[in-house]
Amino acid sequence: MRWALVKVALAVTTMVVLAFAVPLGLVIREMARDRAFSNAEREAAAVAPALSITTDHDQLERVVAAAGSDAGMAVHIPAGDGQEALELGRQRAADEEIAAVRKLGRASTTGVPGGSTLLQPVALSTGEIAVVEVYVPQAEVTNGVGTAWAVLAGVGVALVLGSVAVADRLGVRMVRPAKRLVDGARELGEGRLGARVPEEGPTELRLAAVAFNSMADQVVQLLANERELAADLSHRLRTPLTVLRLNTASLGEGPAADQTRSAVEQLEREVDTIIRTAREAKPQTAAAGPGAGCDAAEVVRERMAFWSALAEDEGRTWRVAGADRPVRIPVARADLAAALDALLGNVFRHTPEGTAFAVDVHNAEDAVIVLVSDAGPGIPDPKAAMARGRGSGSDGSTGLGLDIVRRLAESTGGDLRIGSSVLGGTEVRIWIQVDGRAPASRGHRQLRRRRPGRPAAAFKHS
Repeated sequence: MRWALVKVALAVTTMVVLAFAVPLGLVIREMARDRAFSNAEREAAAVAPALSITTDHDQLERVVAAAGSDAGMAVHIPAGDGQEALELGRQRAADEEIAAVRKLGRASTTGVPGGSTLLQPVALSTGEIAVVEVYVPQAEVTNGVGTAWAVLAGVGVALVLGSVAVADRLGVRMVRPAKRLVDGARELGEGRLGARVPEEGPTELRLAAVAFNSMADQVVQLLANERELAADLSHRLRTPLTVLRLNTASLGEGPAADQTRSAVEQLEREVDTIIRTAREAKPQTAAAGPGAGCDAAEVVRERMAFWSALAEDEGRTWRVAGADRPVRIPVARADLAAALDALLGNVFRHTPEGTAFAVDVHNAEDAVIVLVSDAGPGIPDPKAAMARGRGSGSDGSTGLGLDIVRRLAESTGGDLRIGSSVLGGTEVRIWIQVDGRAPASRGHRQLRRRRPGRPAAAFKHS
C-alpha cells in the first residue's frame, strides 16, 4: 500500500504539473513575443507623424535615429509627384512584401534571417503610402523565456518531490491500521463474530473501521432481523385474507358460513399474533442495488387488475392515472407490490362498500410519487396512524402495513405522508427518490411534476 500510494502520488502530481506548466510556458513565450512586437509598433508610430509632414531625407534620418536604432529601422517612400523613391535604413523584407503592405494598407509581420520584421504602412501628405520597417531580433522575441521556463521546471520538480515525500509518510501511517482492518475481516469471515477493529489511524481508515464494526454488529443481529422478515411475510398474508373475509360476507347464513367466517377471523388473529411477536426486532429495508428496480406503472396496473375484481363485487368505482408509460424506480418489484397491496387492503378494510378509490403516479426527473386516495370517511388522526406505521401498533391494527410502505420510501431517500384526498377521504403519498438523494425540502416544493396521462375525473365503473 505504501509504494502504491507513492506511485499514485508521483503519477498524479506529474500529470497536474504538466497540465499547468506546459500551457503556462507557452503563454510566457507568447507574452514575450507580443512584448517585442509592441515595442516595434511604438517605434514605427514615432516615425509616422514626421512622414505625414515631410519626406526630406535628412530630417527623416534624424527622426529615425531618435525613434530607434539605425540598424533596426528602415523607411520605404515610393516615387510620386516628380519625386524619386526614397529608402532609409537597411531593408530586410522582400520587395513583394513591402508592395503588398503598401497596396493593402495594413500592417504585417514577416520572418527574415535572424528574426522578424514589422511592416507598418503610413499615409503621406501626397497621398502615397510609405512603409516603415522595424527589425525585431529573435533574441528579443525570446528574451526572458528561458529563465521563466527554468523556474517553472524547478517548481514542478519541487512539487513532484514534495508529493512523493508526503505520500510516503501517509503510506506509513495507513499501513498499520489497514493491516488491522484486513485481519479483522479475515476473522469475521472465519466465523468469529466477536472480531472488532480499533477505530484508529487516518480519517478514512477510522471511518472504515467504524463501518466494519457496524457491519459486524448487524451480522450479530441477523437472527433477530429474521423475526421482522417473518412479520413482513405474515402481513403480506393479510391481503388475500382481506379478500377472503370480504367474500365470506356473501355466503349468507348457516352453519357452514358461520364456520368459514369464524375460521377466517381466527386466521387473522393468528397472523396478527405472529406480526406483533415478531416486531421485537426491526429490520432496515435494503435499497435496491445498481441495476435493480422495477417499472412502477406496470406494477400499479397489475395490482389494480387484481383488486378490480373485488371492487366490482363491492360496487366501487376506481381509476388509475399516470401509469400509461414506463416509470422506473430503484425498488424491487415484490416490495412495491406489497406496499400497494397494504394500502389498497386498508381501503377495502376501513371504508364502506361502494367507496371510490384511485391510484395516481406522478413522474419527475428526480422522484416518483404514488398516491393512493379514497372517498371514505378519512383518517381523523393521521399522526397516530403514522405512529402505528412506525411500529407502535394498536387494537385492530398492527401498523406494519404503513411500516412496509414507509421503509420502502425511506430506503430510496423519500418518505411517506398521510393527508386529505381530492375525493374527500384519505390520501397516502409515497415519495420515491429515483437518484438516491434526500428530498430537497420536507415540503417537496421543488419537484416539477408532470401531469398524469388521464384526467383526474376519469373513473372506471366496475
